[in-house]
Amino acid sequence: MRIVNKTKFIRACIILGILITMIIIVSTKTYSKGEINYKTEYICRGDTLWNIASNEISNNEYYKNKDIRNVVNELQSINNLTDIDLVEGMKIKIPIYK
Repeated sequence: MRIVNKTKFIRACIILGILITMIIIVSTKTYSKGEINYKTEYICRGDTLWNIASNEISNNEYYKNKDIRNVVNELQSINNLTDIDLVEGMKIKIPIYK
């Protein structure tokens, strides 16, 4: 194969190189909000999952703009709670962004 027009060939190689570089950069970039860690909270007398969820929606970036029912269900699932009854002194995990 013979290169007829060197300028077009060089331009095509540069464009191809830029496209390959952009694809590599975009494919390795993550679009998640961040690494999820957990904080531990101890249950006090009178605490309910609903109150904890309400507080987390207000103060925890992880739960920002989420429905309180979904937050309660997620807390229940994360902590393997079969019902919503909490016992004083019990530890629960709450997700947070690092």
